Amino acid sequence: MNKEDLLHLEKLMNFLASNFLKKKSWKDVSKSEWTYIVDELNGLLQERNRKQKINKEGDLFGSNYLYEHLVINKLKAYEKKKDLSGSSKPSLSKLSRIVQLLGYDNYIDFINSHHSDFSFNDLKIDIPKATVNHKLLDELVGLWYSFNRNLPDNPEKIHEERIWRSSVEIYKSESTGEYFIERSGGDNHKYYGKITSYADYIFIIMNSNTFIRQRHFISRLKDIGEKLKQTNYRIEEMHFISTCISFNQEPIALFEIFQKVNTTKDYVADSVSFPIESNELPASVVAYLRDTEGNRINYR
Repeated sequence: MNKEDLLHLEKLMNFLASNFLKKKSWKDVSKSEWTYIVDELNGLLQERNRKQKINKEGDLFGSNYLYEHLVINKLKAYEKKKDLSGSSKPSLSKLSRIVQLLGYDNYIDFINSHHSDFSFNDLKIDIPKATVNHKLLDELVGLWYSFNRNLPDNPEKIHEERIWRSSVEIYKSESTGEYFIERSGGDNHKYYGKITSYADYIFIIMNSNTFIRQRHFISRLKDIGEKLKQTNYRIEEMHFISTCISFNQEPIALFEIFQKVNTTKDYVADSVSFPIESNELPASVVAYLRDTEGNRINYR
């Protein structure tokens, strides 16, 4: 086992800590929490085997596989001795089995998709002399779908445009109390960001994990303070103007719609592209995105 193998393994363990527990590092995860993650992975494995009509209970991970074999014998052993000589590599087939349950083709595919770590600390979103609206942020925690597309310059091409539906998760960090947002893209492309709120405004700043491209989102939920006082009120939809720098280095603006996921349905943690005529798109989303004059910002 060499230093590169160790860094790759650490990346996987950090990913598991974040995916299942919303914790930043494998070092923050206790022995019992690693057992919980193993149980979750075994549940996913059993579900996959049922769907594929495979009866292979021998594929299940031992309850202490992650903690004893990978954390104690690999990561912590290196931290203590700073010596990798004589240390064997973890089973590539087992590591591939883990990441396949999380949507990757194999362990190599996972590593190639995470060649740079999320750096939430690089995101600056503080607005001075303003009080954070924590009540509103708590209402935003959960799963969403985001619908967006580039608005065409030529109206004749509107039907050729495709809409992207991305999965979005907003959650509160247990360690810092900040609110984070992660969003899917095509080919395991991910966006990660911070979200905050002042009065009835919501602000998001977001970076990419595969190329340098920062995006900013702003939304206003009018009269949200009064609405949140209603016992049964639930935020179902948010509209954002999202700005970023395009590949030709020109600023562009997108109109984006976030819709709360109905948890009674299966949540697809991925990005899916639909033509605007697709029956998969909610009628309200199509109506908004067709209104190119009403929601386009002209930066020229």
